[in-house]
Amino acid sequence: MKKTPKRNTPALFAKLFGAALIAAAVLVSAVFFIYVRPNRCTPILMYHGVRDDGSSSLFVSPANFSRQMAFLDEKGFSVMTLEDLVKDVKSGISFRPRAVVITFDDGYEDNYINAFPVLYKRGMSATIFLPTAQISRDKGYLTWDQARVMAKGGIDFGAHTRNHAYLPDIKDKEELLGEVEGPRRDIEANLGSPARFFCYPAGAFNEDSKKAVIEAGYEGALSTNRGRSRSNKDVFELNRVKVTDSDMTRPMHFSAKISGYYNVFRKLGGKSKASWEDDKGGSQ
Repeated sequence: MKKTPKRNTPALFAKLFGAALIAAAVLVSAVFFIYVRPNRCTPILMYHGVRDDGSSSLFVSPANFSRQMAFLDEKGFSVMTLEDLVKDVKSGISFRPRAVVITFDDGYEDNYINAFPVLYKRGMSATIFLPTAQISRDKGYLTWDQARVMAKGGIDFGAHTRNHAYLPDIKDKEELLGEVEGPRRDIEANLGSPARFFCYPAGAFNEDSKKAVIEAGYEGALSTNRGRSRSNKDVFELNRVKVTDSDMTRPMHFSAKISGYYNVFRKLGGKSKASWEDDKGGSQ
């Protein structure tokens, strides 16, 4: 009888495994070049308070904020103005390598005390969004005198409604216009020029509030991570990247957030339209 030749099982397994690795590499490369790379965007960093306060992830300590700005400098990053980023988006440029935009929400006084000296020393610009009814009124918030000093030092100021209002809840048109148009006029009256950019409190907006922002004459508007286009194609739904106090202590976290790819991977877990309009969760 003719003997059946023995199969070289280890060699066959090695060939199949090698073929699987090649197929996986081709698939990963295809996803990267077809989906990931085209959807990267210049990151807009989102800060709130700069203080030693561990009660919320919205606060970054002065020491870690200084480290983060030093990291940007050391790695050769440029800090763009929001105006320049919006011009890029309108021109079809969604990503600039080694570039970020820096923003602050809520107009806390610690922005003047702890953040501004660091930014000014390094020649970095930033935009601070003000709930204007609280400025020069509530404890812990900026005064208009402080804002004027910062404006002379390269800081721009945008509108964050008058009363930090959750815009999707406002059904009265006049009230909505007051919260959207009002802070633009307040900033012009106190700083000499109207706000060019708007920031939705808690990142929340719907079609009515977005329309009101456009009609009020703003050049762009920022959300948190709720804008429907993660790649920031719509200047009135710009997504941002929240910076936390732990980003400098968790390996590669801050590097990932300033890479331009962070929003692309977040898109896979994005909100539905219903939650985009109705979820009242805090800034993310």
